[in-house]
Amino acid sequence: MTPSNPLRDESGSTPLESTAQLMDRITSQLGTQLNLVALDGRRRTEPAPALVVVAHGSRDPRALATVTALLERVRELRPGLTVRLGHIELNEPPLTDTLAAATGSAVLVPLLLSRGYHVKHDIPEAAAGAPHLAAKVAAPLGPHPLLVDALHDRLVEAGWPARLGEAGRRASGVVLAAAGSRDPDSATDTRRAAELLAQRLGVPVVPAYASPTAAAALSVPAAVRSLAARGRHRTAIASYFTAPGRFATQCAEAAPWIAAAPLGAHQAMARLLLHRYEQVRASATAAPATTHAPQVSSRQLTSA
Repeated sequence: MTPSNPLRDESGSTPLESTAQLMDRITSQLGTQLNLVALDGRRRTEPAPALVVVAHGSRDPRALATVTALLERVRELRPGLTVRLGHIELNEPPLTDTLAAATGSAVLVPLLLSRGYHVKHDIPEAAAGAPHLAAKVAAPLGPHPLLVDALHDRLVEAGWPARLGEAGRRASGVVLAAAGSRDPDSATDTRRAAELLAQRLGVPVVPAYASPTAAAALSVPAAVRSLAARGRHRTAIASYFTAPGRFATQCAEAAPWIAAAPLGAHQAMARLLLHRYEQVRASATAAPATTHAPQVSSRQLTSA
């Protein structure tokens, strides 16, 4: 189930495909073309780069099971593509081992929802530490409309009404619960994701954090109280986590009404991993991975 509002062109008048349908078509067509033609226009003879999905890692065994299921969805969408997994910490295989065992070329796609230290430093440094591998690093997954598709579906699964009347809209709100980071860019990306979800739902969506910092200061319980103070007593928690874990569980426990499951192995997540992979492959000017990932604006991250 992937309900999606119809998109429109810039004039606001012509209905377009849903986000999910559009991204499926783009990634499928682009992937097929790139498999056949090199960037200089000649017919491609070398194999496509491997897709290395970079997960954070968790002590919760459900996290590894969820990520494994997500990678299977990616393989189903793109048969023949080499898809590997590497973790930043806590789980096997570590990213360094995955890269050491790889050959040829690879695109590293962070299974992370915003910019931050891991995206800007840890992942590029790991790629640079594998000089035998032609590796490039993609942008993090969020913010992006496909994530909104997944967030919406998870809320509906948890009990969010498929149709919300005017009285329901006035009484309802959502807390977008994220992990938190000291990097201001991470908070910027999470706020943008909250704005996109609010546009979809038609109710206020407040970003909040399991681990508040100076950059991301509002805790999930504090966000629930702030919505209640505005008369929003039917507050749902939208889990802005890729997989189950301590933070996701902690945030769900603060829900006064319903709490959605993490994004997990949702089909939109698989599509988005492939989309980020194809973005890198399609960029003739993409720089090789260095010790510092290029700065990417929120507007760029939500495009295409």
